[in-house]
Amino acid sequence: MSTNLPAAILVAALLIFWQAAAMVIDAAYILPSPTQVVVRLWELRGPLFKAHLPATMSVVGIGLLISIILGLGLAVLMDASETAEKALYPLIIASQTIPTTALAPLFVLWFGYTIWSKVLVTVLITFFPITITVFDGFKSVKTEMEELLFTFGADKRQIFMKLKVPAVLPCFFSAIKMAVPLSIIGAAIGEWLGAQSGLGYFSRRMMTQLDGAGVFAPILLLSVAAMAAVWVVTLLEKRIIHWRNE
Repeated sequence: MSTNLPAAILVAALLIFWQAAAMVIDAAYILPSPTQVVVRLWELRGPLFKAHLPATMSVVGIGLLISIILGLGLAVLMDASETAEKALYPLIIASQTIPTTALAPLFVLWFGYTIWSKVLVTVLITFFPITITVFDGFKSVKTEMEELLFTFGADKRQIFMKLKVPAVLPCFFSAIKMAVPLSIIGAAIGEWLGAQSGLGYFSRRMMTQLDGAGVFAPILLLSVAAMAAVWVVTLLEKRIIHWRNE
């Protein structure tokens, strides 16, 4: 309990500051207070929890799954082949220099208001930290250890499974903990720029109605969903990488 005390104090201080700023501005359509946001979230609980939250989490789940498969595949390929590394690494970096807000409308034109236009935005944002972090984890494995296992008669597959995979697991979970919030941001951006459902779409709709608390309510849900997902990943990490504490 004491370990969470600093975080609780900081959150309380931020909420007090937010409440005070909202009272000074006294315009809910510009800056609603935390209490107004919570009340509005309760009032909108029907459409938010029954329709828009499931739509957003579907995009997040599919996009994150594709990003994990793509990111791991690219990292393994670049680790196995220096030629692949030289060819792919610059392209992976370049993919992050293109503004997502410029590509999202194109995805809507290509795929319409289907889930795949939002999934593509999510994948574009999310696969990068997985690829780079896991690839750096592979590179951090000491060459001396590989050579030692090779002299003991291990082949490349055995070296990969027995040495590299355990060594890269902490990097993998760190990448996932970075990718989860990014996937939620990507889904919200995709929904904001072109969708018929989802928390990002709902927030944009509330903005057109000058409903400040209605804008913040789905954002609050997104934040809670991100924190819950990272917490689940952290629990899995502690169970799988149990040797860290041994």
